[in-house]
Amino acid sequence: MKGVILHGGHGTRLRPLTHTGPKQLIPIANKPVSQYALEDLRDSGIEDIAMVIGGILPEKVKQYYQNGQEFGVRITYVEQDRPIGIAHAVGLTESFVGDSPFVVYLGDNLLKGGISSFVKEFRKDDYDAMVLLCEVQEPQRFGVAEFSKDGKLMRLVEKPREPPSNYALTGIYFLTPAIFGAVRQLVPSWRGELEITEALQFLMEKGYSVGYRLVEGWWKDTGTVEDILEANRLVLDDSEPSIIGTVEDKECIQGRVSVAKDAVIKKGALIRGPALIGEGSKIEEGVYIGPYTSVGRNVTFKRGEIENSIIMDDCLVNINEKLVDSLVGPNTRIVTNMRGPKGRKLIVGESSKIVL
Repeated sequence: MKGVILHGGHGTRLRPLTHTGPKQLIPIANKPVSQYALEDLRDSGIEDIAMVIGGILPEKVKQYYQNGQEFGVRITYVEQDRPIGIAHAVGLTESFVGDSPFVVYLGDNLLKGGISSFVKEFRKDDYDAMVLLCEVQEPQRFGVAEFSKDGKLMRLVEKPREPPSNYALTGIYFLTPAIFGAVRQLVPSWRGELEITEALQFLMEKGYSVGYRLVEGWWKDTGTVEDILEANRLVLDDSEPSIIGTVEDKECIQGRVSVAKDAVIKKGALIRGPALIGEGSKIEEGVYIGPYTSVGRNVTFKRGEIENSIIMDDCLVNINEKLVDSLVGPNTRIVTNMRGPKGRKLIVGESSKIVL
């Protein structure tokens, strides 16, 4: 069985972070979102994986994952020249897949508990395709399933104005090569994309067997800043504390906190978990890092407070304020003006959102 991770798109809802890299490389608890998908496939026994790349700086994906050896897999890269739908991206993997069944995993999705049990079921059952569904509060944001009275899957519809149910497609698809014939029959939808829901619907209408399973626990599509912060909270909630770096005073740590190697927590700082301090970071005296915060690698936090946020690698924070609900990109400097008239100096990228 093979795996396919979709790693393309422009991530417009996450700008300006996605001006400089793919959305799937944004870290959740100090790990790129797509790495969770890759590790889930690997831990399910799937080691031959294609990554469909395109959009913003796909070379960063190759730079991070390389041939996959470091992660215990073999990676083949497939180029998608423009983001015109999940079905289009799936169709590009036909030569990679060959005659094998395969799992398609959207690279910006997280699923608690993973897919291992579903992989076993798909290998055992005689399905031509199988989808994972999750009950959601806003089904109109997703592809949605419609069922018959006896619970049989009848129809899949993409982002309906009037959803036939509250069960959304999770972005994880168990497929056989039958899907490629369906993709070749598609025409672009009203969104200008080749929809995977329409390809699956085509299979059902042609008499192929399309099954479904309901996921237990949580599932997150990390398409917005709010989704990313919520995913960070969910992952940190399930994390185990680990102190490898230096903590100068045990009173600095409250609750479930992980401190990576070569990180230093100075006496007088306070880290209240769940929280994660990345490798090589330095948290100075007087700094407060509150619950649900992930601090990346080589971050220097000189002054200030922060809660429910993600600070990516190689940042400097030296402020007289408190940050909340923030997502800070790598190599960023956040400082308080110590000289001259008080005021806020902003250098802001396109399509940013600022709350002061």
